[in-house]
Amino acid sequence: MSITSLIGPILSQRYLSRERVVAQRARAERTRVAGGKRHEVHYFHQVDDPYSALVVAALPQLGQRYDLEVVPHVVGPTRRDAAPEPDKLIAYSRQDAQLLAKHWGLDFRDPGRQPSPTAVDSVTRLLVGACETAAFLDVAAALSTRLWRDETLPTAEPAAVAAHLEASQKLRARLGHYLGATLFYGGEWYWGLDRLYHLERRLQELGAQRLGVDDLMFPPDVDLTAPVRIANPPPIEFFFSLRSPYSAIVAPRVFELGRLTGAPIRLRYVLPMVMRGLPVPAAKSLYISLDAAREAHARALPFGRVSDPLGRPAERGLALIPFAERAGRGQAYVLSFMRGVWAEGIHAASDRGLRRIVERSGLGWADARPALKDEAWRTTAEQNRQQLFGMGLWGVPSFRVRDTVVWGQDRLWAVRDALLKTAGTEAA
Repeated sequence: MSITSLIGPILSQRYLSRERVVAQRARAERTRVAGGKRHEVHYFHQVDDPYSALVVAALPQLGQRYDLEVVPHVVGPTRRDAAPEPDKLIAYSRQDAQLLAKHWGLDFRDPGRQPSPTAVDSVTRLLVGACETAAFLDVAAALSTRLWRDETLPTAEPAAVAAHLEASQKLRARLGHYLGATLFYGGEWYWGLDRLYHLERRLQELGAQRLGVDDLMFPPDVDLTAPVRIANPPPIEFFFSLRSPYSAIVAPRVFELGRLTGAPIRLRYVLPMVMRGLPVPAAKSLYISLDAAREAHARALPFGRVSDPLGRPAERGLALIPFAERAGRGQAYVLSFMRGVWAEGIHAASDRGLRRIVERSGLGWADARPALKDEAWRTTAEQNRQQLFGMGLWGVPSFRVRDTVVWGQDRLWAVRDALLKTAGTEAA
């Protein structure tokens, strides 16, 4: 075992710990107070991004609920190396934003296409000008609504658009992010409506809420806690990677959802993105790890002592999934592997580490070892990848229940709702 394999889990446990986050937040607050500054949130808005349309509509309410100043920045599209399948991302973002808007009772409908370049340019000019005059929050939501509804837009006065976009994108990169619809406060990033609750909880802990505010605008979804009887429940297809931290923290939740509803789980494993030749920039990898740790903490899930399963560990782990499924221990094995490499720092490239993962999932190591030589899993993983692409997706975790197709660990509520809509449901 290499020095990196030994030290990596120790370093990651410290870096992804809740204690480090709390200490960082305390330092940021001391600095703010010492400087006599208000709570200041930087918001990065991408004009043609559906998620930005949702966030910008919520910003005025955020400002009403908390004593803070929102500093807006208009940014351009995500860099291609951070969005390896841009066409799929754009199409899915519109559909997902519509799903999210319906879930929260917001106003956004997928028009089936992106706004025209001319309209985007016009709104960009208007919003850059609004940033300069401190009128962004007054006009941004309405302009975004008109843009996505393809309504006539006001005349756009000339503005220093190129200089603003360049400065905004440099600031975002320097602070450590790459997406639109993002908010930065006190050293920490919050993406979209899905992470706004983390920012609200932080502001509430600091006493920044206005009188009477004690709830959340977009609270995290609540998982089922009791069985639900469904006649002939459809299967949940679970697309995942053993190297995906979001797959790791959603696996126990989706398996529990299957248990409570009786829905069978179809394990659709794929190779990690990097092992499929897709780029993952450092800023993206770092944010995903920190965000997954924050989400895991919010749900009291073990996470953070990481032994990166890139390469041989992932291949060995995938090779044993068919073996585990044949023995009726597929879910138990996946949970054991995920917990091992993402929460316990187990080195799955070693026989000692993998044996521990295998045996505690109820499987025998002597039977598992021959399965490591079976390469049939590669064909299955590629078939799963092609199926994922055929659904219009490319990343994991993703789920399909009949005609409901969603991406992300924060869309498990959509999987739950799809199951509960199945005919013949009743509380057990």
